[in-house]
Amino acid sequence: QVQLVESGGGLVQAGGSLRLSCAASGRSFSTYIMGWFRQVLGNEREFVAGISRGSLSTLYADSVKGRFTISRDDAKNTLYLQMSNLKSEDTAVYTCATSSMYLLRRNPRDYNDWGQGTQVTVSS
Repeated sequence: QVQLVESGGGLVQAGGSLRLSCAASGRSFSTYIMGWFRQVLGNEREFVAGISRGSLSTLYADSVKGRFTISRDDAKNTLYLQMSNLKSEDTAVYTCATSSMYLLRRNPRDYNDWGQGTQVTVSS
């Protein structure tokens, strides 16, 4: 099991930027596919972005493509999400998660360990 702690959320104006971080415990971080998800209270959890082992490939939701960038630093056991040109509809709790699947997945059910999340609020 991997413990995940997100940070970097906050209040930002529309058009602004934020960088989220997800610090992972343990030595096996590099063996996992990593993903970012977001959820608004009352709604289902939504896939945002995923990154493969070794950063060989990435996958994005259409709603964030071109604005968000996912990356990872396996030496630091840390996952990142650089968010730019933020919109009010990006407001949500953002959570990182691990997956042991072979290929990148969008379904939250394919992810195992989850962090507590960090709130991102975009004011218009």
